[in-house]
Amino acid sequence: MEKKVLFIIPAYNEESNILETVNKISSYAKKNKVSYDFIVINDGSTDKTKEVCKKNNIPNITLIHNLGIGGAVQTGYKYALENGYDIAIQFDGDGQHDIKYAKKLIDTIDENIDLVIGSRYITDNKSKFQSTFMRRVGSTCIKKCIKLFTKETITDPTSGFRAASKKVIEEFALSYPIEYPEPISIVELLKKKYKIKEIPVNMNERIGGESSIRAWKCAYYMINVCLSIFFVFMRGDK
Repeated sequence: MEKKVLFIIPAYNEESNILETVNKISSYAKKNKVSYDFIVINDGSTDKTKEVCKKNNIPNITLIHNLGIGGAVQTGYKYALENGYDIAIQFDGDGQHDIKYAKKLIDTIDENIDLVIGSRYITDNKSKFQSTFMRRVGSTCIKKCIKLFTKETITDPTSGFRAASKKVIEEFALSYPIEYPEPISIVELLKKKYKIKEIPVNMNERIGGESSIRAWKCAYYMINVCLSIFFVFMRGDK
């Protein structure tokens, strides 16, 4: 039986990217004769993202206020849970994620893995685009911090290209980190003994627009993520 798959596409001020992003998903699904649904979570955009979605009949949820990536993605997981999806794939609205890796993400979930992460840094197949030097340094430090506390190696802990099983959809719909959601959600799942696997993917530079993360924020981000990981493990919950 074919799995019911939803692409969760968080978007903040992505008027120049969002149509091409969803068209790539639709074209890939048609070419490969698979059924993929998608929902754009318009995170309080101040540009014409909402108008582009409306004009092109793109399924979307428009948030009145900007909740940030954590709140936007959790909205998508709530939608996935309410509509009975088996697998949810986080897929950035800026064109960085490559749709051709979707099938591998889905097939890996079929191997009884709870969360699959698309990694830019797996040694045998590194992505051509790996973000800025400072972001790579920050990602390496976060990787080491996760290893220290969980004994697990996650090569790309900040990757937003991920596939979640039905169990994880339920988990994330109920509780999802607002701050630093990718690495912190990984740590919380590992603490609860969920199974996580990485697969090599290629990522692209943004189609257009600007990233919401500036280079000068990288050190601040890294320090706060590592502190947050520490506090996750200091909590008594399991």
